[in-house]
Amino acid sequence: MPLYEYECSKCDQSVELLVRSSQEQVACPECGNKKLTRLMSAPSAPNMKGSGGSLPMASDGQSCGAPRCCGGICQ
Repeated sequence: MPLYEYECSKCDQSVELLVRSSQEQVACPECGNKKLTRLMSAPSAPNMKGSGGSLPMASDGQSCGAPRCCGGICQ
């Protein structure tokens, strides 16, 4: 059962939902809205010792100001 990330068009919440089948209707747990946009999720990088195998971050480690930006890791 895949875990997908969605954004609600009504309340702008970003949520992760477990989807059991392709026919399952998903709804925002915050407001109940059924108009959700599935977001592209970045997979975690494998932990490779000494290779610096981490996700890209802003050079100064600060938020870029884009929606859903947390500490330089832009979604």
